[in-house]
Amino acid sequence: MPLYAPSPALRGRQLAADLGLGAWLVLWVLVARTVHGAVLALAEPGRAVEDLGASVAGSMSSAATAAQDVPVVGDDLAAPFEALGSAGGSVGGAGQAAQDAVGTLATVLAVVLVVLPVGWLLLRWLPWRVQWVRAAGAARRLAAADPAVLAARALATAPLGRLADLPPGTADAWRAGDPAATHALAAVELDRLGLPADTLAGGGRPLGLR
Repeated sequence: MPLYAPSPALRGRQLAADLGLGAWLVLWVLVARTVHGAVLALAEPGRAVEDLGASVAGSMSSAATAAQDVPVVGDDLAAPFEALGSAGGSVGGAGQAAQDAVGTLATVLAVVLVVLPVGWLLLRWLPWRVQWVRAAGAARRLAAADPAVLAARALATAPLGRLADLPPGTADAWRAGDPAATHALAAVELDRLGLPADTLAGGGRPLGLR
């Protein structure tokens, strides 16, 4: 099933829309990466707090070990250092938690910045592209099997200016069952979909069609 119209004009619009969607996606991915990096910079204070807590915990642990070597009162002397070391570990844990929260926020913001704008455009681009693919496929089948249906649709939906370009009496001739008039009107509908007139059974554009 073709994804692009044979008509250069419509195919150009389809390609422009597809490239526009790709560019839109790349733009918002770049924006999301920039925001992600900027938000992650907010984790630096948490990293500093974690490093400070780890340093305090290490120093107090060393001091507690040294204090325990003091005869008789070693355990009593080590207890305050051990408590300070435990507090330092808690401070380091708080710093790590802050970093995790910032990392989660950065990831969520990056995802939202890609999903929302790209999804908004995709919901407009995809139905338009799918609708054309389905309509073009149906038109090809009708052109080969029953062009009268395409002729009827052209009479109902084609711009008046396009219908006015047809030879006078085309509608009356179509109602009378004239194959040339049927092909002329069907060609109008095919042209709207960017399909060539030779898609019709028998091929070619009817004589007298401007």
